[in-house]
Amino acid sequence: MNRIHFFLHILVILSSCGNMLAQGDLPYQLPPGPLQDIVDAPVFPDVLIDQTNRFILFLERQSFPSIADLAGEELRLGGLRIDPATNGPSRGTFYTSLYVTDINGNDKKEAAGLPEHPKITNVSWSHDGSHVAFTIAAERGISLWMMEIPDMVARKLTEDVVNNAFPGRPYVWMPDNMSVLVREILPGRGECPRKPAVPDGPVIQETGGRAAAVRTYQDLLADRYDEVMFEYCTTSQLVRIDKAGNRQETGMEGIIMDFDPSPDGSYLLVERLEKPFSYQVPYYLFPQSSEIWNMQGTLIRRLVSLPLGDDIPRGFDAVRRGPRNFQWRADVGATICWLEALDQGDPSLPADERDQLWYLPAPFTADPVKGITFQLRAGRITWGNGQLAVATERWEKTRKERVWFFVPDGDNSRKKLVFDLSSEDRYADPGDFITRYTAGGQQVLLTGNKGKEVYLSGMGASPEGNRPFIDRYEIPTGKISRLWRSEAPWYETLVAVVDISRGAVITSRQSAQVPPNYFMRNLKNGRITAITHFEHPYPRFRDIKKELVTYEREDGVGLSFELYLPPGYTKEDGPLPTLLWAYPREYKSAGAAGQVQTSPYTFTRISPSSAVIFALMGYAVLDNTAFPVVGEGDNEPNDTYIEQLVANAAAAIRKATEIGVTDPRRVAVGGHSYGAFMTANLLAHCDLFAAGIARSGAYNRTLTPFGFQAEPRTYWEAPDTYNRMSPFMYSDKIKTPILLIHGLADNNSGTFPIQSERFYQAVKGHGGTARLVMLPHESHGYAARESILHMLWEMNGWLNKYVMNKQ
Repeated sequence: MNRIHFFLHILVILSSCGNMLAQGDLPYQLPPGPLQDIVDAPVFPDVLIDQTNRFILFLERQSFPSIADLAGEELRLGGLRIDPATNGPSRGTFYTSLYVTDINGNDKKEAAGLPEHPKITNVSWSHDGSHVAFTIAAERGISLWMMEIPDMVARKLTEDVVNNAFPGRPYVWMPDNMSVLVREILPGRGECPRKPAVPDGPVIQETGGRAAAVRTYQDLLADRYDEVMFEYCTTSQLVRIDKAGNRQETGMEGIIMDFDPSPDGSYLLVERLEKPFSYQVPYYLFPQSSEIWNMQGTLIRRLVSLPLGDDIPRGFDAVRRGPRNFQWRADVGATICWLEALDQGDPSLPADERDQLWYLPAPFTADPVKGITFQLRAGRITWGNGQLAVATERWEKTRKERVWFFVPDGDNSRKKLVFDLSSEDRYADPGDFITRYTAGGQQVLLTGNKGKEVYLSGMGASPEGNRPFIDRYEIPTGKISRLWRSEAPWYETLVAVVDISRGAVITSRQSAQVPPNYFMRNLKNGRITAITHFEHPYPRFRDIKKELVTYEREDGVGLSFELYLPPGYTKEDGPLPTLLWAYPREYKSAGAAGQVQTSPYTFTRISPSSAVIFALMGYAVLDNTAFPVVGEGDNEPNDTYIEQLVANAAAAIRKATEIGVTDPRRVAVGGHSYGAFMTANLLAHCDLFAAGIARSGAYNRTLTPFGFQAEPRTYWEAPDTYNRMSPFMYSDKIKTPILLIHGLADNNSGTFPIQSERFYQAVKGHGGTARLVMLPHESHGYAARESILHMLWEMNGWLNKYVMNKQ
């Protein structure tokens, strides 16, 4: 290389570095005022009604954490994300204050005795509504707190030793309402192990010829140090603490994933993880045992020890071999139940019956007793009494679903078919059976008329939109009577049944312009009384116009979108630049695919990540745009995925143009996650759009070779489908500008940040127009205020440049 070429080479390098620094040095930006106002709008408090329906607990939430809150140290171990300082979750929202009213919304009392700026999580009522328990995260740990109703003085019951490494509450109320059982860090566990500066050897994995096909997971254990840290963070002991703070050691310790007291409080079902751990699957597929202990800390019976679950057969109807889904029978004192596959958990094997229900009553020394069998894969069981329970079975491949009545104390043959339907047929959905709480906190069937009636509640999907309902089901005859249905222009849903004999229920009621509030409703005379009075949090959105629009695809499949138009807009103003936002869904029938899945009467509760807010910036927004992908009979939906995507997009644009709101030359398409995947594919295979916005997507399906979304086949079974569905393979065809946004800490299965990075490089390498924005410390969904505001700034700028101002 001569000197001139050398200096030219250096100039090219410096020029590239300068561009990289300019891009990397861009600070967080702020979007226009209307978009900022949405981000900073007041947040509705969460509402918890106690199980006796006497009190309402209001939980004031933080709006958004700062990027500094997300920037702390985070351990990613076996599918968990743990804050090593607190031994709790490394991210998530928390509450800042609590207050209680009576069931009518009167006598408001705020919690006293809380520390300054508390981070409150894991809030729950005692079963009798006399106390509220919760945890508070401090700088060096998590503690358990409790307050009595109605004095509302919070008291700290433990030091900062609560172990909240696993999802869910780290404590449970005992059925007697006098105490809680809490998972605590082992005393004297020592300082956090330090990672060796010099490894003592390579990381080695080996397979012995046993098939172990697993989906693409993130945050898995990577080496021996990860194993040590996982065990250090998740090992705990169970301690019983009463309302006065008195402690009773139970003697139960280990990697306790879950624990549940029997309905009579005499026994405890404990699920513990065991070694060896795996580098291929998350913690919930590690070897594990299910055990029954008494409350004095004695192991009564080990129910099962399951090996590593990395060899579950393929298919969405596949389950782990051996006993699974242990639970207490809710209507009796201490009977453990579980399911076990009769087909080795393999849906590809022929079988007349797929699952078996088993019982084992206290004192757990006898042999298990067989219950009913299932021809499909067993699902939820709702207990009522010895003569009545409800079981659901389902087969995902065919969308077949059946609901049965059965007699828990009877023989296996006493089973009555209640509903036989398609799980994707929303119009025919009869709803779910309503439950009530027992005094010990168990949920059992709500019955009436001396046990001859049960009740159903559902969303009430219809061609006009969802209309929630409450029905009465007469057990002897199977007759169904409608007790109540939500009526336009309101959208009202059941929250709790206060007294079914009096027709007293609590509902949540909203309209397109009125935010959700809680009401006491009388089903018999129709009277309603407001309990809460939450005000409209988005004044700028009062004049946004919302409409449910229905239409058809070229092949006759029914479609719909929610149309949002800017304040003050009339069709005389002419067509608008448009943002189409969607998320594809798979179906086995065209009829189900065409069903309306929303309501024109719901309040537009705006998430800052929602596309709807761009109506404030002068765009027509087609939100929740139906993008069904149908595969009827033996055909898989993804076999014609691309063709159906393009047909869906063309139909939506055509309809929006026909009604006069959309300029077809100025339409952007966008989506999050699988919607981002859809966006990239549309830009690769059609020229309908002026720009695209793809957030947190996956673009190369060879990186998810053992299945993704609703695709049951592996790459080796359907390579053409995987390749054709991958927009990465068609990056040379993408000439429409695309904005790619991704969290650098994405934890979602398959959507590794490298998906966006490599896709951007491919588009750039072929001369396409693209922008890649990687958000520090953000996961699959974005949490920090700075990140969300910057995301909106990026989206607004992209839309203005390539859509709004397109010539």
